[in-house]
Amino acid sequence: MKKNSVFKIATAGLMAALCYVGYAVFPAISASGTKVHIGNAFVVLGALLLGGLYGGLAGAVGLSLADILGGYAASAPRTFITKLVIGLIVGLVAHKIAKIDENKSYTKQIIWGFAAGAIALAFNCVFEPSLKWAWYTILTPDAEKAEKAIKSLLAITTYATIINAVINTAVGGVLYAAIKPALSKAGILQNLIPASKKAA
Repeated sequence: MKKNSVFKIATAGLMAALCYVGYAVFPAISASGTKVHIGNAFVVLGALLLGGLYGGLAGAVGLSLADILGGYAASAPRTFITKLVIGLIVGLVAHKIAKIDENKSYTKQIIWGFAAGAIALAFNCVFEPSLKWAWYTILTPDAEKAEKAIKSLLAITTYATIINAVINTAVGGVLYAAIKPALSKAGILQNLIPASKKAA
């Protein structure tokens, strides 16, 4: 059990690093204040492999660090919250509702993997601007930034956020479909599955 926990923490650390790389290394296009990147794909992947809590925390740490090192330290607390929530939703849908680890059908596992990522990232399209609005209205009042956030919310989301959601759902799902069989065959996934059910 202790060995599994250590392995899971180490894997979460790797996922955090991949989240950072997905945001900081790959080219990002700025549109309406939102960057297009694939960091969220690794939040989704982490939650599918590790469960919602560990996957969400990996994304929260990795992408918050990307904000801090990229000169956006003020955004890091919000990033931590939103990425944790993405991971928790993926874990809830994939592990608690769909129970993908108990499903013997590889096709259904992958379908639910894509669905969990899509649901989480679609929710984030609304949650992120809502949190930003609350942040700049209540916690650190800034009328101009709060107005921009509410405009994004009323418009459902910015163009870049939609692009982010679609790209990251696709990349996260494809990566999961590609590496899951290899991890299972190597006996690695078995070290993650029991704990992921508890943490999802």
